[in-house]
Amino acid sequence: MSFVSNYWGFFAGVMMLATGTAFFKPSIQGALALNLTKENSSVGWGLFYWVVNVGAFLGHYLPSLLLALSALLPGALHAEANSAGAWRNLFLASALFSSFNLGLLFVLRDTPTGASKTESPFAVLWRTIKGILEIRLIIWMAIMSCFWMMMYQLWDLQPNFIADWVDSRGMAESLRWLPANLYQTLVQQTTRGPMIPQQVLLSANSLFIIIGVVGVAWLTRHMRTLTAMLFGMMLATAGLLIAGLTTSAWILVFGILFFSLGEMATGPKKSEYLALIAPPGKKGLYLGYVNIPVGVGVYAGSKIAGYVYGQFGEKAGLALRYLVEKTPLGAGHNWNGDVASLEQTLGVPRTQAMLKLQEVTGLDATAATKLLWDTYDPHVHVWLPFAAIGVLAAVALWIFGRMAKKWSDMNA
Repeated sequence: MSFVSNYWGFFAGVMMLATGTAFFKPSIQGALALNLTKENSSVGWGLFYWVVNVGAFLGHYLPSLLLALSALLPGALHAEANSAGAWRNLFLASALFSSFNLGLLFVLRDTPTGASKTESPFAVLWRTIKGILEIRLIIWMAIMSCFWMMMYQLWDLQPNFIADWVDSRGMAESLRWLPANLYQTLVQQTTRGPMIPQQVLLSANSLFIIIGVVGVAWLTRHMRTLTAMLFGMMLATAGLLIAGLTTSAWILVFGILFFSLGEMATGPKKSEYLALIAPPGKKGLYLGYVNIPVGVGVYAGSKIAGYVYGQFGEKAGLALRYLVEKTPLGAGHNWNGDVASLEQTLGVPRTQAMLKLQEVTGLDATAATKLLWDTYDPHVHVWLPFAAIGVLAAVALWIFGRMAKKWSDMNA
């Protein structure tokens, strides 16, 4: 990924990364599960989630620093800030950070799993498929797929929404007391004035989890895992709505707090649940299943989000739509209603859409953004469908939880 610039080369790198993760993550989770008991599993999985989010929090800031600092590096690593060479250095640094795990393998004690060491790979594959075909497990994974479909929009869709619609000028102004270099790292200049970048705002999610996840894990240590997950789903859905239905950065962060509390209650508990219901010798196998809902949810969610945001949420697209529907510039143009044809219909490229809207209406960037927000309600069309998916998942988990009380092997 550091040295290719074509799609298929980069795709191959991503697939290799994903394959390595498929070996690494379930193994780590399985090793953890084998060293936890029912009494300490809640706090144990909370600590695991804490470690993950320390990396996620640092990951929001390191790219910006590394892309900028490449200009200070000597020799072959020297590159202009944000250039292709700087991105090369970023991927190389990421590979270096990942390689630190190799050293830890020499001190990590291997934990006997109780699983067969003579079973052939095909037998393991068949046993894995048979395990997935357990109907109750399929239902649970389907419910969690819906939840992750909703949940991942904070990280996949919200960055675009923040860049297009959220006004963080007040928050940026409140940081004026910081040293100049730090202020310039946390604030960027835009056509609407100084704003907090989306990655900085969204890093609040990881920060809240770092602060609170172990405490939430301790508070829910005696709670049924399915019940804790249900409360988490409801909090995360409420948080997504609060964060999505506003242009205020302060309210956005408040919504992220609710979302993060929900994630703290659901994220670690999903792994804990599978570890508790896994048959002897199958903890690693079952904890591999936990990634299936994430994969399904992310894939389906990205398809839905791409369509919904492209049709109803993208500011450039809505600017073109406003021009063709409500200004003299659109007179005489026979638009067919297809968002993809707006550029051709008007002869205005998407990259120039907001500038053209400002020119035609006489508004500045902030007022033009508010005009589109009030006219087309992008927040309603973008976030209500995903909130509905979150509510559906919560209701389904509530029903599943009530039924699981009758199943001794699924009631945890």
